[in-house]
Amino acid sequence: MLETYLKPLLARALALLFLAFSLVLGGLAVYDIHLLFTSEDLITTLIRSINTAFIALATFELGVGIGKEYSAKHEPENIFPVVRRTITRFVGVVTIALSLEGLVMVIKYSQMDLAGNLYYPVAIILSAAFLLLALGVFIRLTEAEGETSLAKPRETAETQADAARTAPPPETRTAAPTQRR
Repeated sequence: MLETYLKPLLARALALLFLAFSLVLGGLAVYDIHLLFTSEDLITTLIRSINTAFIALATFELGVGIGKEYSAKHEPENIFPVVRRTITRFVGVVTIALSLEGLVMVIKYSQMDLAGNLYYPVAIILSAAFLLLALGVFIRLTEAEGETSLAKPRETAETQADAARTAPPPETRTAAPTQRR
């Protein structure tokens, strides 16, 4: 009985907490954009505002996912599609944020002639690529029976020709002439 009331209450509280964090981070991103017009270091301010906006988006996705997944009054028969969608969206946002961060660091270090420090942004980009690959494996392994997959082979001309040869011939009926009155 305690679990039936406590679980949705804690889920709503955590979801509201993450949503509040995302609002604060969104406000910080807007403030960073405001500083963009008054700052002398345009590139750094722009990068900081984009990073803050993506962190706000990831936090928002986490809050929405927790809110949907755990605060439902009725338990769905199959929770896997909900979890799969939530994880896919969250990991997608994190992958985008990591990719942007790595690319921005590559540009920043290249402009500052710090080629020796390019190991860090390359490691970030490689970790984003690994995360994207792991997400693809996760999606493939959690695929439901009725879902279509991009990894399934297409029908080739040979398989279509084989199907045409094994199919029964179409009926050859002649239409009886109709009489007009």
